[in-house]
Amino acid sequence: MIKLTFVLRRLPELEPGEFRRYWREQHAPLVARHADTLRIRRYVQTHTVGSDFDGPLAEERGTQIEPYDGVAQLWWDSFEDLQAALADEAGQQAAAELLEDERRFIDLPACSLWFGEENVVVGSGA
Repeated sequence: MIKLTFVLRRLPELEPGEFRRYWREQHAPLVARHADTLRIRRYVQTHTVGSDFDGPLAEERGTQIEPYDGVAQLWWDSFEDLQAALADEAGQQAAAELLEDERRFIDLPACSLWFGEENVVVGSGA
């Protein structure tokens, strides 16, 4: 399995609640509708929540609190499976529709994404 991790920042004109609502209520169903076409095995949204732990946790580690609004994670069986989905006209159309929708609520140039493989240490699959 390969996983795409996409660290998101909302468009500056959107309030955090607007961003979360759109991502959850508009974009998520769109991803779900195209999941089979794009061969997506799993899709998870992690919405940022502030807590009293943020400051002490960052200070203890000498890190910064980045102003990310969430993380999207998508899984495929393999790179070959992803490539096959995107080689198909229906897959290309689905990917284009998702990107068009992302531009409505995500500040794409301010985001980061990468592919990786999980190394489960604790929990399911370990």
